[in-house]
Amino acid sequence: MVTDARTLEWLLDSDPAIRWQVERDVVGAPEEVWQATRERVATEGFGAALLAKQDPGGQWAGGAHFPAGFFDSPEREDTGQPWVATSWSLRDLREWGVDAAALAGTAEKLAANCHWEYDDMPFWGGEVDVCINAFTLTSGAWLGADVSRLVAWFPEHRLADGGWNCEAEEGDSVRSSFHSTLNAVRGILAYERITGDLSMRDARHGGEEYLLERGLMRRASTSEIVGDFVTEFVYPNRHRYSALAALDHFREASVFEGSAPDERLAAAVELVRSKRQEGGTALPGSWLQTTPLAGRTWFDVDVAEGEPSRWLTLIGTRVLDWWDGAQKNADVKPV
Repeated sequence: MVTDARTLEWLLDSDPAIRWQVERDVVGAPEEVWQATRERVATEGFGAALLAKQDPGGQWAGGAHFPAGFFDSPEREDTGQPWVATSWSLRDLREWGVDAAALAGTAEKLAANCHWEYDDMPFWGGEVDVCINAFTLTSGAWLGADVSRLVAWFPEHRLADGGWNCEAEEGDSVRSSFHSTLNAVRGILAYERITGDLSMRDARHGGEEYLLERGLMRRASTSEIVGDFVTEFVYPNRHRYSALAALDHFREASVFEGSAPDERLAAAVELVRSKRQEGGTALPGSWLQTTPLAGRTWFDVDVAEGEPSRWLTLIGTRVLDWWDGAQKNADVKPV
């Protein structure tokens, strides 16, 4: 809960892509209020600006996961992964709340015109990378494309320890990755919510168990924090794992399934709580941006490093509200 009026006003004084989620998840506004704000995302601010970047053939920047010409350009060596091509743009638009009707005809255009940089594979069939396939699964479900190949792909490509790893497809790893596993379970959950198809639920639960067994943060073998990325919260996080991003997934899954929070999330929740700003010059109840991921973007959607982030504050607040509300109602044991 945001108790400081100044901070709440700051959260609400935001792009419609953020504001509608603040109204729904923080303020608890009636559905007709936040839905009205959500409808503005396609015509104002971030959503409208990104929709305007779409190519006539349905793509963004002329490519599936990378902009056209990327592999022959200095950008490949100088700035790293760009975030402007089709898979990233669709992911952003969906997560910002753009209605699929604003992209009418896009699914068909991409089926006809877009192929993956990997082996020239058809766009809606996905490729071999878990994270790319997770983004494609959700985008396809959202836009009404045929993603049946991916529905079969995810259960088939789970590793023995329960999760997924993008490097496994190249034979480089037989152990799951925090990043890949979170992207996979988030993609499957979004697919379930959009379509109502629960055929991948066992696979999703298996991936979630992989993360829960490690408290969302630690190696199973040594109990050490798996990496600095766990504790560094950033928006946009793109494909990158953090305890905050993982908790937001478990919050969504809990709400969707009507289940109580798992007690094994407690340490990650307290990590998120410890990052909340409560004094000094920062906005009370806000979270600060860490180092943004390098790479070309269409435009900025959040603040520079060290500044209070509306996106992170939205996510952090709703995670703590969910957890603390469950604690208050005795759905989980006190920690």
